[in-house]
Amino acid sequence: MSIDVNNESGTEVDEQAILDIARYALGRMRIHPLSELSVIVVDAEAMEQLHIQWMDLPGPTDVMSFPMDELRPPTKDDEEPPQGLLGDIVLCPEVAKKQGEDAPTKHSMDEELQLLTVHGVLHLLGYDHEEPDEKAEMFGLQAAIVDGWRAEKGLTGPSPAPTVN
Repeated sequence: MSIDVNNESGTEVDEQAILDIARYALGRMRIHPLSELSVIVVDAEAMEQLHIQWMDLPGPTDVMSFPMDELRPPTKDDEEPPQGLLGDIVLCPEVAKKQGEDAPTKHSMDEELQLLTVHGVLHLLGYDHEEPDEKAEMFGLQAAIVDGWRAEKGLTGPSPAPTVN
């Protein structure tokens, strides 16, 4: 799996954890091991520009996903996953920090960025949360991936509750 993490935000973030959880999520979703992903960490101003340009919404957001080859997880156990470019995930640590502080289960900015990375991966793979059933599926899968990664890393304490909407 080729995953690039590029921090352009000026904020120190745990880039290795972002890389690790992205790799873990893609493995859990059975994405071809030669697929490529880019994660870009930007400041609030850059995120706001992207949010306005692509979503026509004001203010910065926490995560945006820009799919390329529209790869999807295999639907059958014996199905060979396609290889390709997943796309880009853009994260904003300033928004992540505030969301972590405001969450019912308060958590760090880095924990929120890990959650948002998984959220972004799922969006690249075609998951969405517009409808209640889609939201239940996506957020359930998101929690399972984050919990599985945290358990594999030996991290204790509650996993961050989903703060993305």
